[in-house]
Amino acid sequence: MGSTKLILVLFCLLLIISSSSAAHKKKMQARKPCKRLVFYFHDIIYNGKNAKNATSAIVSAPAWGNRTLLAGKSHFGDVVVFDDPITLDNNLHSTPIGRAQGFYLYDKKETFTAWLGFSFVFNSTAHKGSINFAGADPLMNKTRDISVIGGTGDFFMARGIATLMTDAFEGEVYFRLCVDIKLYECW
Repeated sequence: MGSTKLILVLFCLLLIISSSSAAHKKKMQARKPCKRLVFYFHDIIYNGKNAKNATSAIVSAPAWGNRTLLAGKSHFGDVVVFDDPITLDNNLHSTPIGRAQGFYLYDKKETFTAWLGFSFVFNSTAHKGSINFAGADPLMNKTRDISVIGGTGDFFMARGIATLMTDAFEGEVYFRLCVDIKLYECW
């Protein structure tokens, strides 16, 4: 009789643990963002001829590269610093509501991919402060997620996910990203 009770107790304990685990998992899936924002940022890389309009520049290149042309097919080893306008729509000539400031580096030889670290810095009537981002950007994917790792002002200590989508590109001189931000920690 003692082993039957032990088996029954263990079974009940296992049932409780699995049901609480399932409830926790369900709760995590049902979580909705506390704030959602969509912005566009426009990157015009310096190519030796467009100094007046450029918003980014190659600041480091591999030995076989240079600082006015991206290196090879995957741009491996290039580091680019940017100060790009942020707009509410995909028009480069729309009034900027802030700046995307940071860097990206091309980090794989065999595939077209980058690593990003940047901030959206706002100074408009709608938004004040910054949102900070970091993460890998596998550029050939239609959508890619990077982490929202903090913020200031209206976005104090924000946490969440930003989904990047390449909205347009013109060779190696211009690209526009649509950034769909979902914040899950809002203060």
